[in-house]
Order: sequence, then structure tokens, then C-alpha cells
Amino acid sequence: MDIKDYFYLGKITKKYSFKGEVILNLDTDDPQEYQNLKSVFILINGKLISFFIEKSSYQKKSMLRVKFEGINSEEDVLSLLNKEIYLPLDLLPNLDGKKFYYHEIIGYEVVDSNYGPIGSIEKVNDKPTQSIFVIKYKERQILIPINEEIIKEIDRKNKSIYISAPNGLIDLYLE
Repeated sequence: MDIKDYFYLGKITKKYSFKGEVILNLDTDDPQEYQNLKSVFILINGKLISFFIEKSSYQKKSMLRVKFEGINSEEDVLSLLNKEIYLPLDLLPNLDGKKFYYHEIIGYEVVDSNYGPIGSIEKVNDKPTQSIFVIKYKERQILIPINEEIIKEIDRKNKSIYISAPNGLIDLYLE
């Protein structure tokens, strides 16, 4: 199992009961979508280990209460606390329009309305304050904030993202 074939869903943040239940803090816009999972993969010592879910229920905001098969006590739960949860990429819902997953757009060509093609997306810098496209342009990097006003269109077929960068932003990197 290669972790690049999985997506990060969240983290086990705390124990819930004395019967082996835990709280998963999900890193998703729609946590209720994951309420009926049959299993998840937990990253333990650098390896993804499959855990089957006995029962789960949506808690609040981005939390899911889960009881894993074979985890029956508070002691069993302690080894799982603060572990990351993953799912296979094929379980991600398809997005359309201007919505996208960060892993999906790596390598996409970025085309600006004023400059034309400005390079390909090398990675996404996902910081709490502002997510940013890191675009490789010749021997340089161009950083473009990710927001709906800048992104005009995503062409998944041709692996291109059309943007309209604020005046002067791209110039900063080309001088």
C-alpha cells in the first residue's frame, strides 16, 4: 500500500467511552458523508493498517464517533490516539466546476488571462491563512492564492486551470 493512493480524512483526537469508542476529527467540508464507512486505514509506524468499523455516528461539526472492531477498552484506544486516518482515493466524490482536490491538480498547466501559460502546478501550499498554488515557471516559482475570484475555469480533460491573477502579482515573479 502506497500512501499516495490514499487521502487524508482526519485524525483520532480522543477517546469517547470506556468501551473502546473514539472521536475522529474529520478534515472535510461534509463530515456526514463519511458517517457510514465500513473501514478506514490508520497510519501506524509509517504503515496504513485497515480497521473495520463496528458502528459510527455523526457528533457535531466535523466529528465522528467510531467503534472499531477489536477495540474494546480504554487501554486499546490509547494506542490509536492522535493517529491519522486515510481512505483510498477512489472513495472521494467527483467534483466539478471550479471545485477540486489539491492532489488532483498537481501537474495542471496554469493559464493566466493576461500572460497566457505561466507554468504547471508543482504543489499546493495549504496553510491555515491562505492556500497557494506553487507554480513552476522555468527556473522560478510563482505563488498564486487559491480563491474563487482568481480561478476562472478548470479544464480537467486538458489538465489546465484558467486564472485571472491580480494586476502586478505575476510581474513580481518575472522581474
